[in-house]
Amino acid sequence: MKHFRWQIFLGIGLVALSAILYFVHFLIFRDSHHVFIYLLGDIAFVPMEVLLVTLIIHRLLTVREKKSKMRKLNMVIGTFFSEVGTDLLKFFSKNDPKLEEMITQLSSACDWPQKKFTKAVRQFSHRKYKTHVEPKDISELCAFLVSKRNFLIRLLGNPTLLEHDSFTDLLWAVFHLAEELASRRSFEDVPDTDLAHINGDIERAYTRIVVQWLIYMKHLKASYPYLFSLAMRKSPFNPNASVVVKE
Repeated sequence: MKHFRWQIFLGIGLVALSAILYFVHFLIFRDSHHVFIYLLGDIAFVPMEVLLVTLIIHRLLTVREKKSKMRKLNMVIGTFFSEVGTDLLKFFSKNDPKLEEMITQLSSACDWPQKKFTKAVRQFSHRKYKTHVEPKDISELCAFLVSKRNFLIRLLGNPTLLEHDSFTDLLWAVFHLAEELASRRSFEDVPDTDLAHINGDIERAYTRIVVQWLIYMKHLKASYPYLFSLAMRKSPFNPNASVVVKE
């Protein structure tokens, strides 16, 4: 209640000031009819003012601000995939027993319309992901994530990411995986229970990164076709992928 006390006093003060000004108007011109005409006219315009300012103008400004924030956010997401995401996606997918199925579904993504990307996001959000990463490969993954630790921390500290819950969840999943791996001194003679736990953390990150990759590809195709072309030429889901332009 204390938080709103100043607003209550301000509202009372403004109403009182308005009443005083109308009273002064009456004292000067002695025309109550004229005062009430303007008073009712001003009150009658309030709903229209609310409609114009709150519902229309405010809405347009909010949409514009949201688009600006999303442009900045997609720049951050692009940096993530350039530095970490694409390499992680390649590592996770090569340890996916159902990789051939994903290749069949995603290899033609370069030719998809926007609606197909939207459909794929829904489809892969509900897909059951499974990986089986051997200890020797986990050591390689650990070294890679540890080398990117500072980069991940900087991303987590970026206030722009507060506008994008799904990407924040992805970062936390990857950061948690990095912490889990960095906390172990060795991956030799890893018990099956611990190996299963690590693979569970990998699957959590894998689930989120595939979906976010599809969302980002959809954005690139709509806004930056040249970046989309490069991303498709580096796609881990295209067995013939090559950054060299052949056609």
